[in-house]
Amino acid sequence: MIAFQRAYPRPSDFSPPAVAKSAASGGAVRLAGGVPARAVQAPLARTHDSLLWLVPWAHHVTLMEKVKDLPTRRWYMEQTLANGWSRNVLGLLIEARAHARQGKVVSNFAALLPAAQSDLAQQSLKDPYVFDFLTLTEPFQERELETELVRHLEKFLLELGQGFAFVGRQYRLDIGGEDFYIDLLFYNLRLRAFVVIDLKKGRFKPEYAGKLNFYCNVVNDRLKHPTDAPTIGLILCQTRDQLLAEYSFVGIDKPIGISTYELTRALPTKLRSALPTVEEIEAELAPKRRKRPRASR
Repeated sequence: MIAFQRAYPRPSDFSPPAVAKSAASGGAVRLAGGVPARAVQAPLARTHDSLLWLVPWAHHVTLMEKVKDLPTRRWYMEQTLANGWSRNVLGLLIEARAHARQGKVVSNFAALLPAAQSDLAQQSLKDPYVFDFLTLTEPFQERELETELVRHLEKFLLELGQGFAFVGRQYRLDIGGEDFYIDLLFYNLRLRAFVVIDLKKGRFKPEYAGKLNFYCNVVNDRLKHPTDAPTIGLILCQTRDQLLAEYSFVGIDKPIGISTYELTRALPTKLRSALPTVEEIEAELAPKRRKRPRASR
């Protein structure tokens, strides 16, 4: 308990923030950090207790060990309550720096969606997505990436975040006698909207936005229920130029986001600089290989 008291010298700082309806957010109730109040479980929304007492002790141990920055620690507390994360899941997401990636998707949501829906959509997506649970190595094809993500669907859904429900892979659309296939189709229960994901290997290209806009049009026409929010498109590629992405949104009339993905988690800068390169390892081993005596027969 002493360590707990030292870690939280001012428990009042972790009291639930005031919630209010604003005209700018379309009357939506929101918490600090852009977290929609409806996304947080009922106990957090109606209690006056501190977040400290709502989060399980085992989670606090993980937070105190791995998250030293208090605002960041608070973010993980709020998300733990909102998403029902177990201690193990919390630890994995801390290691994956979920707080630094949330809401970083490049999008046109603000221009095409109502304020409340735009904010929620932005916070529901991230950049980059980390698929370090896959065993893919270069070179690989887009279809291989898709197959592996579906094979590890539980981990993929965890990385996507709260509210995503899997609808189908290579979802067939028959348009004008031609067949078109959506890579991955999801429905997000928080957004109340379909999410079309287009997987791409390599660098983002402007023509990807036009194709995804077409898919969103068809899903809106054929799958969307009248009470659903507009379908959202998400392009996942390995690299993306910010300016190129922003120009690609010009003329697009459907909400689309562009994010990158990584197959391995990046090492911290300090650790990366301390580790030898492949070339240095090979140079170190080369003399030993030359001096190794032959085994006598």
